[in-house]
Amino acid sequence: MSDHEQQQPAPRRGKVLEALARAERKVFTRPAPKSAKAQMKFLLTRTKGSTKALAERLGVSRRTVERYRAGTLTTPQKRLRAALVEETESEWQPQVRAQARHQAATSSGMMVDVTAYFGFTCTGSSDDGRERTITTAISPTYAKQILELQEAGATEEDLHPIVAEAITESYFTQWGTRAVGLRADFTHVSQIEFRF
Repeated sequence: MSDHEQQQPAPRRGKVLEALARAERKVFTRPAPKSAKAQMKFLLTRTKGSTKALAERLGVSRRTVERYRAGTLTTPQKRLRAALVEETESEWQPQVRAQARHQAATSSGMMVDVTAYFGFTCTGSSDDGRERTITTAISPTYAKQILELQEAGATEEDLHPIVAEAITESYFTQWGTRAVGLRADFTHVSQIEFRF
């Protein structure tokens, strides 16, 4: 069995991390490379031509990287295809991405569309937890915290409390004008999207 066939399973990111990555992709001004050959060539420029560094990053052999760069292999298996897309998009247009992140963290904040189970610390029948679909703004302060946690390699579990706080502030307490002291937690996220 060749090393092309002996690929490790792809690591799965949570829904919040995936939503943040999708939001960044939406700010691209040009499409990222699509073919495996173009992606390998692009990623090789980012590793300063080091096939060894790129092979380690993708979890494949140097020979596999060389074959894709040369075009002798063209259709990667599912795990490698996902790694190529993720690595390419994480390196694509860093200045455009940085500008959108900076603007969200300092002035415009972000929008969030989420369907999740929200529960509250208050009592009463209207405060019983239930699934809700919410669209609301996230302040630049919370946007900055979320983006900094993401950049620092935070897990899905690390991000949930801060996203819940951000939604509580803007949607449930309306920026501190009502329901002071309310705390909402959200779990069982069905769907989430962020927009810069």
